Amino acid sequence: MKEISYYPGCSLHGTAREYDDSIRGVSKLLDIQLHELEDWTCCGASSAHCTDEELAIELAARNLAIAEKNDRELLVPCVACYSRFKAVEKEVKEHSRKLHFSYQGNVPIRYALDLFCDETILEEVKKKLAKPLSGLKVACYYGCLTVRPPKVTGIREYENPQHMDRLMKLLGADPIPWSYKADCCGASLVMTRTDIVRKLSGKLLS
Repeated sequence: MKEISYYPGCSLHGTAREYDDSIRGVSKLLDIQLHELEDWTCCGASSAHCTDEELAIELAARNLAIAEKNDRELLVPCVACYSRFKAVEKEVKEHSRKLHFSYQGNVPIRYALDLFCDETILEEVKKKLAKPLSGLKVACYYGCLTVRPPKVTGIREYENPQHMDRLMKLLGADPIPWSYKADCCGASLVMTRTDIVRKLSGKLLS
């Protein structure tokens, strides 16, 4: 059984509770034991990173410091939290930033899709697959924060990512070629510039 630390973040304990349920359910099915971080706090993705750089770094670093003590990979399902953690990881490693916590940047940070596309995990998916998605055509949408900027995420296929496509094929679905798969949906502007969000999201859905 694979053991991994788990940071649900604020959304998965609130408005995205069903996402948390899904992550836990799929992980259990694939023999992945999740250890939720003790005393975790908000990572600052919602607003802190736009208003106070120091606070944004400290909030994310505090959670990463907790995870680092556990000496396990850290699963972060929320893409906004994942983006903040990866940005702070890079900041600490490259600029030796002084923090109020002991954090060296040594905890591997994994996004859910990335984790579930590991070769060993895919083998478990094959074994546990009960209802193949045969005949279903799907357009895989990765969004921008899971793959960019590549110097932060470490993703090589950031213009045309393929790991979700490969997972869908394994599940029996037929991923279609789609040039918008890594385009921004405008989510970070949903409260301030709804006109831009409508334009960006509308392009993806049309």
